[in-house]
Amino acid sequence: MHLSYNGAPFHGWQNQPGEVTVQSVLEQALTTLLRTPTPIVGAGRTDAGVNASMMIAHFDAERAPQVRAVNSLIGHDIAVYSITEVHPEAHARFDAVERTYHYRAIERKSPFLDKLTWFTRPLDYEAMNRAAALLLETEDFTSFAKLHSDAKTNICRVTRAEWVADAATGGMTFVISANRFLRNMVRAVVGTLVDVGRGKMTVEEFAAVISARNRCAAGTSMPPHALYLADIRYPYYRAQ
Repeated sequence: MHLSYNGAPFHGWQNQPGEVTVQSVLEQALTTLLRTPTPIVGAGRTDAGVNASMMIAHFDAERAPQVRAVNSLIGHDIAVYSITEVHPEAHARFDAVERTYHYRAIERKSPFLDKLTWFTRPLDYEAMNRAAALLLETEDFTSFAKLHSDAKTNICRVTRAEWVADAATGGMTFVISANRFLRNMVRAVVGTLVDVGRGKMTVEEFAAVISARNRCAAGTSMPPHALYLADIRYPYYRAQ
């Protein structure tokens, strides 16, 4: 299943007791249409308020429901684009070889983008990109990992990390790709880069934060509403 969602109304992707999540809404719709309990597995577990302009999920069923029927049951904040049969062992989460996140910032107030981007005064994006380049040489991301998480390792391989001009918003977007991400990692990385952009931290001090392997050394976690899971790459499938 190829879909996207606005994360604002949801308590993240993953099922949680007593909370409305993207996963719970989709499972309820599939269970209704297929008339049997139908668990669904997503490619990632976005936190509360985080968006996905692209999400891939899989479920097991004897037949695929119509996309129009699913969309009629899931409300306006989730959109399913396609449901495609894949080989029986395909796994939306474990088969993904790379994920990309975007963090979207604007420097001009907009009533249309206020709830979908982060509004900021001008930043030094050149310095931020010099600092971001250090992430390509980093393996241990403990300084940007949520404390007391259930991750077995904080080792990640980042293949892209840079701020780029965003024609869609007129602002700047941080693009980061990696083989895996830790919980809260992107928002912590962006928060620390913003300290560089504001002149509160030098590029050398950013490097020291990485080396410290201590979450307390890094910057604050950024608001979730401007963060998007933007792309997921598989060896056998790519959404059109």
